[in-house]
Amino acid sequence: MEFAIVLIMVLIGVGIIAIRFSVDEVSFPFMSKSQLFSPVEHQFLDMIEKAVGNEFRVMCRVKLTDLLALRRNTNKKIAKSAILRAGSKQLDFVLVSKTDMTPVLALDLVHSLGKAGHKTTRDFFITGALDSAGIPHARIKARHGYKVDDIRACIEAKLVPLRRRQGKLAMPAKEEAASLFTPTTRPTRPVRSSRQVAA
Repeated sequence: MEFAIVLIMVLIGVGIIAIRFSVDEVSFPFMSKSQLFSPVEHQFLDMIEKAVGNEFRVMCRVKLTDLLALRRNTNKKIAKSAILRAGSKQLDFVLVSKTDMTPVLALDLVHSLGKAGHKTTRDFFITGALDSAGIPHARIKARHGYKVDDIRACIEAKLVPLRRRQGKLAMPAKEEAASLFTPTTRPTRPVRSSRQVAA
């Protein structure tokens, strides 16, 4: 009888040790990555930081849900669907104001490396969500030969509304603004063919 009790206690001890080691194996099967960014992302981040200088902070890998909030009085069903979709979305880089951390511009790096590439197709949910929140979104194709001035020009093209609010760019005249959106000439392509159709 004593032998059976000792055997049961030994088996319980072995079981506890086995469970402890198996839980540790399952719960934390991690190791450190060799680097946080791929070489392409690292090079692009370096160029963005040089392009914006000291004006903005560059935040990396920002979740869409960290950047956007739901409008008040949003329908519950629509809100739930939007949050679920936004929860899986991420932006590569976000420029924020150094003074108050306000989001200024979202940047995505597009490259064709790997099996499916990286953001090679436009995500209309991200574009629409950022547009409705008034945050400009730039997608820049990764390629060799970019200079800092190229990245700066792309960023500045997206920051035109901000620069106007800051008073750094003049507002276009009414006539000029109208001419940007209203065609002043008729289409040059004929609507109907001028050739006779054979019967």
